[in-house]
Amino acid sequence: MSLLDRLKAQIVQDGPISVAEYFSRCLHDPRDGYYATRPDLGPGGDFITAPLVSQMFGELIGLWAVETWIRMGRPSPFLLIEMGPGDGTLMSDLLRAAGLAPDFLAAADLWLVEVSPPLRALQAQRLIAATPQWADRLETVPAGAPMILVANEVLDCLPARQFVRTSKGWAERVIGLDEQGNLAFGLRGLSAPTRGEPSPPEAGDRPVGVILESSLAQEALGAEIGHRIATDGGAALLIDYGRDAPGAGDTLQAIQSHGKVDPLHAPGRADLTVWADFPAVLAAGREAGAQTGPILSQAIFLAMLGIEARAGALAAARPDRAEIIARQLDRLTGEAQMGALFKAVCLHAPGFTPPAFEVA
Repeated sequence: MSLLDRLKAQIVQDGPISVAEYFSRCLHDPRDGYYATRPDLGPGGDFITAPLVSQMFGELIGLWAVETWIRMGRPSPFLLIEMGPGDGTLMSDLLRAAGLAPDFLAAADLWLVEVSPPLRALQAQRLIAATPQWADRLETVPAGAPMILVANEVLDCLPARQFVRTSKGWAERVIGLDEQGNLAFGLRGLSAPTRGEPSPPEAGDRPVGVILESSLAQEALGAEIGHRIATDGGAALLIDYGRDAPGAGDTLQAIQSHGKVDPLHAPGRADLTVWADFPAVLAAGREAGAQTGPILSQAIFLAMLGIEARAGALAAARPDRAEIIARQLDRLTGEAQMGALFKAVCLHAPGFTPPAFEVA
């Protein structure tokens, strides 16, 4: 049976499922989940991430990691961790830039947190010389040493529940079957308070029809990172698209061949995402003991790391690629591109502030 057929059978037997459960099944079902079987990155695939836009992105993250390590007091050894490494491009570019600091590379114990077997295979090919180790979850990466963690477009892959304001109060948005037996969105009343359900003052006096999202998985990751940092030290850089303040709206989307498709059309065939809730993630990290900096737009973050100077240097070295490099720069930092929608945040141990996050 296909994932679609299995989901329909489950709904017939047990009733509608939450958006969060549907999200997780579509991405991680062992037989048919998108990341378990067919993740397709790059210009010819379903979506493109910042490291695939330009080498500048990963190189600047590498310089950020080196400077962070220096401000940490040059610990040796330390854990260099990337969550959701994609095809390994970001880490490859990071390590190349970090080659300017051989002591950093000598002290780094490289770990990749990845659940997708196809992506692990790509990472192994690209990073063979770096001899990485893999873990399914951050919690299985050995503790006991400070870490520098990088996660680009990871939060948006974590499931969120959706709640809708009705004339009778809040209801949860769920996925069931319509009269023709097709997957369809519906509402399920909340008979008792449930974790993640909107509550005052968050809910406020919202109009009928408004949707609020709650991702306990995103908050849990923020708390886990915060706890690791509070216990062992270090810093974590999270970059994703999402909110820098609490807000309403349905951000669930499915991406296939670089275009939006119906999230319910073909479960497991498209990438599903929701916006990162940065305020909630940072709050969870602080509650677990980490310190946090400001929420920066990707444009500001990369500008503070010197992306314009790097673009100029690349263009000077390859005048024949100057127009391409200019387009890549605009894709990463332009207001109408990734510059404003994508944000960068940092969780870190007391006693130092990672580069770019000194801004009040």
